[in-house]
Amino acid sequence: MNLGSPDSTRVKDVRRYLNEFLMDERVIDMPYLGRLLLVKGIIVPFRAPKSAKAYASIWTDEGSPLIVLSQQLQQALQQQVEEPVVLAMRYGSPAPWTAYDELLEKVPDLEEVVLLPLYPHYAMSSYETAVEYAKEVHAKRKYKFKLTIVPPYYNNESYLQALTESMRPYLQQAWDHFLFSYHGVPERHIHKGDITGQHCLKVSNCCEVASPAHARCYRHQCLASTRLVAERLQLPAGKYSTSFQSRLGRDPWLQPYTAERLAQLPGEGVKKLLVACPAFVSDCLETLEEIAVEGKESFLHAGGESFTMIPCLNVHPLWVKAIAGWMKEGGLKELEQHV
Repeated sequence: MNLGSPDSTRVKDVRRYLNEFLMDERVIDMPYLGRLLLVKGIIVPFRAPKSAKAYASIWTDEGSPLIVLSQQLQQALQQQVEEPVVLAMRYGSPAPWTAYDELLEKVPDLEEVVLLPLYPHYAMSSYETAVEYAKEVHAKRKYKFKLTIVPPYYNNESYLQALTESMRPYLQQAWDHFLFSYHGVPERHIHKGDITGQHCLKVSNCCEVASPAHARCYRHQCLASTRLVAERLQLPAGKYSTSFQSRLGRDPWLQPYTAERLAQLPGEGVKKLLVACPAFVSDCLETLEEIAVEGKESFLHAGGESFTMIPCLNVHPLWVKAIAGWMKEGGLKELEQHV
């Protein structure tokens, strides 16, 4: 299950998609009427035409890159497992009930469905909303099969190996700094996700201090992914850093902001930059347009000389192998115990 995408680059389709996405109470977490006025009265009318233009700049002959790459992942995984593999999206199509019904057509006596959210890290606006929506559809439509959820896998060895090896070839070129850019979230989401109510963004070096809160702390999990990948790639201290992109609105989001860092790095002596976006497993608008186009332009304009965005995992063979391993007998239990 991935995020989803507009059906086309037409403004009306982008508007419909943005309305569904931004009206999600786990994305913009404010009372319904306020969210309605903000989304449909202010954000979407201004954002839809700009987003449509941005989508048009990355759209392929096959369609939305996120959808196409997700389909390719589904097909690649299907070649490695016997059980039927289908695709669902949190927003747009194919919807979860479409996927459930497709599975039932293939296996009428279906007993269990394993849901893999294509989000390595736990965030209420990504992993959580996908999982809760899939569970809601499952309950409302009274499906008889059991629904098993794959937990966040940001620190899973198979995932880390795939991520590391997908990045390693890019270290062969000349580079000064490696930037790990994750999708940002508002700080209030971090506070809301703190199951202890007294740790996240309240304790000094909270992400390094052991706490049950880390099970749902997006910031901790992102920083952990950076550290674990940097260790495997043997990146020198001071030659890599973490930032957060895609800020929306004026509320404080996780910092530092990617857009600001891209403009600052050349002034700090970084002329050759590598950028990876590990919050995404499939390349999409936020990687192909926001980073590879806008981010590159900002970095070069500020005095940078070379900018390379490392592709997401997409259909990397080790990524497909990792998922297949989780689906095999005992694989999912090992993943759950690891988390």
